[in-house]
Amino acid sequence: MTLNKFNLPDVGEGLTEAEIVAWKVKPGDTVAINDVLCEIETAKSLVELPSPFAGTVTELLVPEGVTIDVGTAIISVSDAVSGDPTPADVPAPETPVQPLYGKLPADDGGTSGSALAGGPLVGSGPKADAVKRRPRKAAPAAQAGSAPVPAISASSITENPVVEPVETQTSSTSGMVDNRPTLGGTITGLVNRVLAKPPVRKIARDLGIDLADVVATGSRGEVTREDLVSYQSQRDAELDQAEGFWGKAGKPQDQRIERIPVKGVRKATAKAMVESAFSAPHVSIFVDVDASRTMEFVKRLKASRDFEGIKVSPLLILAKAVIWAAARNPSVNATWVDNVDGTDAAEIQVKHYMNLGIAAATPRGLMVPNIKDAQDLSLKELALALNNLATTARAGKTQPAEMQGGTLTITNIGALGIDTGTPIINPGEVAIVAFGTIKQKPWVLDGEVIPRWITTLGGSFDHRVVDGDLSARFMADVAAILEEPALLLD
Repeated sequence: MTLNKFNLPDVGEGLTEAEIVAWKVKPGDTVAINDVLCEIETAKSLVELPSPFAGTVTELLVPEGVTIDVGTAIISVSDAVSGDPTPADVPAPETPVQPLYGKLPADDGGTSGSALAGGPLVGSGPKADAVKRRPRKAAPAAQAGSAPVPAISASSITENPVVEPVETQTSSTSGMVDNRPTLGGTITGLVNRVLAKPPVRKIARDLGIDLADVVATGSRGEVTREDLVSYQSQRDAELDQAEGFWGKAGKPQDQRIERIPVKGVRKATAKAMVESAFSAPHVSIFVDVDASRTMEFVKRLKASRDFEGIKVSPLLILAKAVIWAAARNPSVNATWVDNVDGTDAAEIQVKHYMNLGIAAATPRGLMVPNIKDAQDLSLKELALALNNLATTARAGKTQPAEMQGGTLTITNIGALGIDTGTPIINPGEVAIVAFGTIKQKPWVLDGEVIPRWITTLGGSFDHRVVDGDLSARFMADVAAILEEPALLLD
């Protein structure tokens, strides 16, 4: 039998670390090559890791919620699939035993399996003791006034190990001894224990909740996620009534500070923006645009049979306008490169292809996936690509490869009702366009003030590559398409 260990791979260029978000397997599971083992969060995306081995999972080496470096071993898989004693293969004695805690949890479906406080992983190692264990006699009748302890079979003990009991309180009553059978024998003292799965314990720790204070509603007496949500909601309501957002006036200020760890998407975004802001000299320009004809064009596209079932918005026309304008002003679709060939020399690399980045605000943070070779797409194909990009990003399923190699970016701040802004250039690029909200405003047309659909475009450029004249011409070309989409037919 060979024991294979799977190390965290580099799923994207330059990945140095990732967080284990959720395990999809547990010790004892049989896996085939390419079966999903777990989900990891890289600097920008949620990625499913497939198994490079076939066999039986013997141990999960990293708990959920832990950030580790690339190359760290995360799971061990034995190549012996059949014949090994797994939880499903181990017979259980027919005589039921009674656990100390009264109830045991239901099977977690493989959603956990991590060890806490450095202890051994639940379910790992040999299961022979489950077979050797001698059936225990039923416990004596409970003392008057105490709740009866329900019986449960030994198979449940070995096959459902994922809810970890933690001692929370020991009775100080002297002279009272609990003689009920336990999983490891008899102990002295009445012990109250709280049952909860490792992910639930992690959430409780993050929220600062004592599990002993939470009313458990799980099928076997365990605290569930829903119990935590209910408890937290009640606690928040009490806090709002008692103190409000600003906290109790009498508390010292150092006790009224909320500390949020910087990791994952936020950590990567912060690093990239600082590098961009302090390495590329930004220059920003703005232009007001009459987008009334763009609005009419979008309305016609929505009614067209060719675009039936496809979401169409003014962003589609802007994307096409940016591609068109970049072809007329190629230096905006470029990269500044320092230390060429290991020397102090620098060069400008103009890209004769457009990987159009679209900044997307998601529940996981800001992501900038890009549409590869956007210059080759028809209007309909570009609409489909934008829809797919947005759907994938919101679901947190954007892959690292989809966020690499961008050449120029659009950020649609108008979707949030913002008129304009000064966006920071995405690292590795030299230009970004901010698309403001489109709303009716008074506009002078042919000497008359009439209501028109107006938007404001904001562009930021790396002044090492794009000077004032080039940036102005590029923004004017983008504005021209929004004012007259028919120019795209030229």
